[in-house]
Amino acid sequence: MKKTITIGIPRALLYYRYNILWKTFLEKLGLKVVISPETTKNILEEGINYSIDESCLSSKVFMGHISYLRGKTDYIFIPRIASYGKDDITCTKFHGLFDIVKNTFPDINLIEYDLDVNNGKTEFIGFMKLGLNFTKNIFKIYMAYRTAKKSQAEYERHENMKQQELLKKQGLKILVVSHSYNIYDEFIGQPVIKYLNKLKVIPLFADLADREYSKNAAMRFSYSLYWTYNKELIGSIDYYKEKIDGIIFLVSFPCGPDSLVTEICQRKIKDIPFITIVMDELQGEAGLRTRLESFIDIISMKKQEEKII
Repeated sequence: MKKTITIGIPRALLYYRYNILWKTFLEKLGLKVVISPETTKNILEEGINYSIDESCLSSKVFMGHISYLRGKTDYIFIPRIASYGKDDITCTKFHGLFDIVKNTFPDINLIEYDLDVNNGKTEFIGFMKLGLNFTKNIFKIYMAYRTAKKSQAEYERHENMKQQELLKKQGLKILVVSHSYNIYDEFIGQPVIKYLNKLKVIPLFADLADREYSKNAAMRFSYSLYWTYNKELIGSIDYYKEKIDGIIFLVSFPCGPDSLVTEICQRKIKDIPFITIVMDELQGEAGLRTRLESFIDIISMKKQEEKII
């Protein structure tokens, strides 16, 4: 009996942006997908052991998930995503992840797809090459890609609609400006989101704003900012500015692009209260809660005073 090939996907970094696309594509090719579990303290500690000190927290988490999947699947999937077009490039960690993992874990079989539009490597070509590793049936690969794109688009529409419903609710609304791999990670961002919910605050997510609008709006903050995902985040503030009461910047230490973006925002944003929370592996929950409570209290008092006046 022919064994089904298993593919491991680390639940970290761009998983939180493209997991539907990746999973659907691989399953449509007849592969079994194994996703690593939610991040835990043990996974983070494993990631720290396999990372250099200068790596950002999110990259260390990624390495921890690779360590978890090691030996459990036939291949581990790590894409290279470098650029979506001219002046539309990603942080260098997304260029180098494949090679970093390959050199750190030489015993793991890796598969990838390249997305580097600046150099003629489109997503479609990348997925076709990826599929050829497992089947020579071009039509099957094409249909798997088409189905995966449709599923991803439907998922994004659904998530956007959920955010639109939140906007209609009455209550204090806080925009959480952070990468999806920070916000939705159970160990990094979710404690913040859960605590905001406990404080009866409505958290909105910057990564769900219209991406094209946000990238164009980012120009109002800086003409020279060129990391795609940071453009989307900073531009989302313009997208939601009339509908929010405050902003939380959730940054993973020591992310260079995020540090620059928060610095720009500190200089440019004058009319919306905001706080920057830098997450690292030593983050204490008590300190985090105190800062969130104080921030929410200040915004609540400010709104109360505005009503009285």
